[in-house]
Amino acid sequence: MLLNEKIKIQGRRILLVPYEARHVPKYHKWMSNEELRQLTASEELTLEEEYQMQRSWREDSDKLTFIILDADVYAQDQDEIAAMVGDTNLFLHHDPDSDQQVAEAEIMIAEPEARGKGFGCEAMLLMLKFAQSQSQLKLDKYEVKIDMDNTISLHLFESFRFTETRRVEVFHEVTLERPITPDWINWLDKQVELRIESY
Repeated sequence: MLLNEKIKIQGRRILLVPYEARHVPKYHKWMSNEELRQLTASEELTLEEEYQMQRSWREDSDKLTFIILDADVYAQDQDEIAAMVGDTNLFLHHDPDSDQQVAEAEIMIAEPEARGKGFGCEAMLLMLKFAQSQSQLKLDKYEVKIDMDNTISLHLFESFRFTETRRVEVFHEVTLERPITPDWINWLDKQVELRIESY
């Protein structure tokens, strides 16, 4: 999505930057890890397919993605590749049953040493706050689809006031949803400050 191509979001411990071609080799290396692919329900791609996917994330109007940088590592010498720790994504779609605009959220902290530091929590909260603040997206609801064994992600989104709406045993998947209501926006505003800068 071109919405975020010229911005970065400054968090307390992380930075969110647009997914650029220069990020692809490290991202591709992450996704060669079978456990990571299983947790994220991702298919293994060739490097060329990964570049095509990056272009799709940049250009398609129904996708929004940021690369997550460790702010401390980035502050040392402004090396985005060295500071990369994961990504956060939204897939936008219209739900014909509810006639609502829905954003399916994803978060991945790929670097093992970056896990357990709150980076995923802060990155996801910033992504949710950024997207709901963009009136042109006209979002009504967020949803996540999480592997039943991924208790860390399940607890994370439950802490964001998402509630379980579906459980599909055959896919080993749980769906949680969060309507975007004034009360929830007030709660979100208390969690993180949205600081948008030019990129």
